[in-house]
Order: sequence, then structure tokens, then C-alpha cells
Amino acid sequence: MDRDVTLANGARISHLDGKVELLTGGSMPLQEGEAMSQNGELVGSQRAAQMGLTPAVITVRPGAPAVLTVVPVPVAPAPVAAGAPSAIVAPAAAPVPSFTYQPPAPVNGKLKGVVELGASGFNSFIIRVDKQLNWKLEKSEFGNSLIMENLATDDDVRKGLKSYIGQMLDYGVGGRDIHFVVSSGAIMADVTRRIIGTLKELGYVVNTVTPEQEGALALKAALPPAFTGKAFVADIGSGNTKISWMQNALPKALDTYGAKYYQKGIADEAVARDVADNARQVPEALRQTCFIIGGVPYELAKINRQNKERFTVLSAPAAYTELPNAKTKAGVTIYKALSDATGCQQFVFDWDANFTIGYLLTMP
Repeated sequence: MDRDVTLANGARISHLDGKVELLTGGSMPLQEGEAMSQNGELVGSQRAAQMGLTPAVITVRPGAPAVLTVVPVPVAPAPVAAGAPSAIVAPAAAPVPSFTYQPPAPVNGKLKGVVELGASGFNSFIIRVDKQLNWKLEKSEFGNSLIMENLATDDDVRKGLKSYIGQMLDYGVGGRDIHFVVSSGAIMADVTRRIIGTLKELGYVVNTVTPEQEGALALKAALPPAFTGKAFVADIGSGNTKISWMQNALPKALDTYGAKYYQKGIADEAVARDVADNARQVPEALRQTCFIIGGVPYELAKINRQNKERFTVLSAPAAYTELPNAKTKAGVTIYKALSDATGCQQFVFDWDANFTIGYLLTMP
């Protein structure tokens, strides 16, 4: 060591003589073969090996300066109350690398807004976009209409829309620049037809999209132009998963099972097989990076996010354990199938991109 080291418990180790300066005052010399963890626990070398302890270790040898080796300290998980859902366990592997790409900011951009009627939510997004289609997310609102569970009523829709529209108008979005989109996953629910009818009764134009169109729109929003020739996009939704890429200057999109396939009693193996069959069609030259969006990737990215960065690199699928619910578990099954089939080593979650933003980018 070339400087003193302070442990997690506040004790300090002198780099000059390897002595531990205790919180109670005084000091304690470390003997040959002894180790001290980051939490201040002193263990002998044989005992450390028996315990499987691999902490931050101070190794002292007579006549030689102290040597510091920093490795993780095993920490027992906090107890979970009976009946409480467990959180996703943070990956224990090496720190995930950052993704430093910064998209160009819009210049003299215009505000546009969209309300999304999705398979698991009722959401709105406001972006600022310029003539070169550079865009920036200005505001987002996430609701919970639970369309697939048939819990949305006509009154829910009316109140939700009026609220979203009012917020957008107050923010400065022009009335003609507010759009409404029904996701392909939501279209599959019988109740959606009633909701679309309610929207039309209120005088709004409702835009529906097929899975292929949704995949192409996700590609438009999530794939940075700089990565057109070396990346693809995956959108793991509740109702379906879209895999898309640019092929001969045109968007190519495929769809497969979404994260709520478990509700239909479909086996994990069958889903993984279908996801893999689709993912293998991604050209090998585009498998360096996958820009991934959707509800389950969002949950995984929350673990890895460092600050408020736009892009967060996910850990490998196997790093996520003790998943809190069936939907997340199903989404990780899809994520693993994507990873195994493509061999992609870098899945980058985009905190701002959404297929409905891709729709806005197509509007004049």
C-alpha cells in the first residue's frame, strides 16, 4: 500500500507498518498470514480458507510492506418478511461496463406527445424532436390500466385520457401533436375493442399497430443511427416480444411470445425455442450489441443503473436470481433465449426509448 486504508467499520490501516488503528484508540499489528475483511473482522489464513471468505485483505510479511488485495466481501441477504415478494438479487459478477454513447440533442425541436394503450399499462410520453429526427424525452407518465386483466372501465379510459391530454397541453404540446396508439399486445385482448370505441366516442383518432409495425417503430426509436450496421433491437413486452433490425436499408421485424405467456400455460421450453428460432435470423454482423426495451428489461436495468444515465448495460441472464414474480421470471427466460441464440454479449437498456416514440418520429 502507498496510503492508509479506512475499512467499512471506520478502522484505519497504516500503510507504513501495517497496524490497525482501532476505533477504541490504540492499534493492533497484523501478524504474518492474518487477513482483515472490509467490515473489520480479523481472520487467520486457514480459517479464512475454511470459511470461503474472500474480503478486502491486508497481507503482512515480516520485513515487507503491507499488501492490499481488494475482492468482494460475502454479505448475508437481509431477511424477507413472510409473504413479502423478494426482490431481484443484484448480479454478483464483475461490475457491468458503462455505455457512454450520447445521442445528438435536437436543435430547435418541436414538442410532440403520445398516449399509449398497452397490454399492461396506460402511458404517455412527450418528446422534443427536430427536422433531423434527433429527439429527447421531455416527460413521461406511467399508469396502470391493466387492460389484459379486463380491469379497465370506460370511466377509467375517459379520466385517464383527459388527465394525460390536460398535462400535455399544459406542458406546451399542441393539440394536433397529441397522438393515441394501441399496442399490438393490447389489441389481442377482447376488452380493447370496447376501449377503442370509447376513445372514438370522445372524438379521438386511434392508431393501432401490428407486431411487425411495432417492432419497426421500436427500431426507429431505440437504434441509434451510429449503430445501424452493428446492432439490433429487442422489445420484451407483456403481450409479445419484437426483434428488429435494418436489412437492405429497410426495417425487418419479427415477433414471438411476450412476458405474460405463463398466463396461458405455455411451457418455458416452448417459448425459449420460438424466441431462439426468431433471434437466429438476426444477421451475425448485427449481433455485437442489442438495444433492449420493455417492462422486464426495465426491472433488470434498475439493478445495474449507476446514476441517471440514458443507457444501462444489463448483466448476463444467469446473473439475475430470486426473481420477484412470474412475469419477471418469464421475461428472463426470453432474455436468456435471445442471448443464447445470438451470442450477443452486450444488451443495452434504453431508459427513454419506446415504440410509441418511434410512432411520433413518423409524424410530420
